Amino acid sequence: MALDTSPQQPAPVRVISKLIGEWIHRLGPVWVEGQVAQYSRRPGTQTAFLTLRDPAAEVSVTVTCATRLLDAMEVPLTDGVRVVVHAKPSWYYTRGTLSLAADDIRPVGLGDLLARLERLRKILAAEGLFDAERKRSLPFLPRGVGLICGRDSKAEHDVLENARRRWPGVRFRVEPVAVQGVSAVSQILEVLRILDRDPDIDVIIIARGGGSVEDLLPFSDEALVRAVSAATTPVVSAIGHESDTPLVDLVADYRASTPTDAAKRVVPDVREELDRVARAREQIRSALRRRLDHERAGLDSVRSRPALADPHHALRVRRDELTHLVDRARRSMRHLLDRAASDIDHTRARVRALSPAATLERGYAVVQRADDTVVRSPDDVEPGEHVRLLVAGGVIAATIDDPPPVEH
Repeated sequence: MALDTSPQQPAPVRVISKLIGEWIHRLGPVWVEGQVAQYSRRPGTQTAFLTLRDPAAEVSVTVTCATRLLDAMEVPLTDGVRVVVHAKPSWYYTRGTLSLAADDIRPVGLGDLLARLERLRKILAAEGLFDAERKRSLPFLPRGVGLICGRDSKAEHDVLENARRRWPGVRFRVEPVAVQGVSAVSQILEVLRILDRDPDIDVIIIARGGGSVEDLLPFSDEALVRAVSAATTPVVSAIGHESDTPLVDLVADYRASTPTDAAKRVVPDVREELDRVARAREQIRSALRRRLDHERAGLDSVRSRPALADPHHALRVRRDELTHLVDRARRSMRHLLDRAASDIDHTRARVRALSPAATLERGYAVVQRADDTVVRSPDDVEPGEHVRLLVAGGVIAATIDDPPPVEH
């Protein structure tokens, strides 16, 4: 039930602390897993004190236990060892601190660790964190390389030495961290975020030398694996030897077998690149020579053609063609004119044959009245009427006499 408080009636700190203790007391005994961060055993006492820490978070708790439990352990208890304790949480309300009173403590064996890592691997794989599609390609020549490694470690030396031997101008930002132990994960996470936010860093290398499975456990931590997956900068994993496969290797954008291999992967070899440039130049020169030879041969072939060997030849050919066409046009035109003249003569002859003038020339005459109407019948004129006779030679005036009698 929520505590009824107000600005006028606040609860004292001791009350809040006591209520917290009551809530914790209800939790009862629990099994807790953690990494031993600090272990102390006072001589002459039956009680030992150790601090359990969660490597994925800045959380730790004090554990008290009987020394006989530690003496019964098969593996000596040291800092960095993962253990499982059965303990009852206790809250010291006067100091406001949480502690665990352990009645059983067990080291996490190698088999248990591997089984847990396999379960975690399957979970992360099912989420798609290891898919090849999400891995980013590394830059050809990074402006800056972030290196996460142990302080003054052989891994640092191998990466820097081999990278600078390959490309002397490469710029590194080295972030030394603890690569094993209780603080390794938190330190690696912190510098990973710092390097990922640095705009001058184009690739990040996480490097560590070889070690046991327990030593490499920080690089299989779920929080670190998810942080590498979420990073926007490509990450190269170079943990241990080639046979070592922590989970960071699976989520990284490139998995290097060794720190030396990581150095070879993130920067090109200047000698190899110069050789490639030289070969490319020679290939370009050869291609240009072949192209020039091909074009020169084409020009020689064109120049050897008659049209270019004798430039006037084409003009003469076209002149002859033009002369032939002009003669042909003239012949066609004369033929057309002759045929048209013949047609006109024939038409004129037909017109003349059909013309009234030709009929008049044969002795016929056309009789017209004074109003120019043609007389076609004797009944069309009256006796004494003046008419005109059109003959071939001209016009003859005449007068109509009495009509002759009609013969029966």
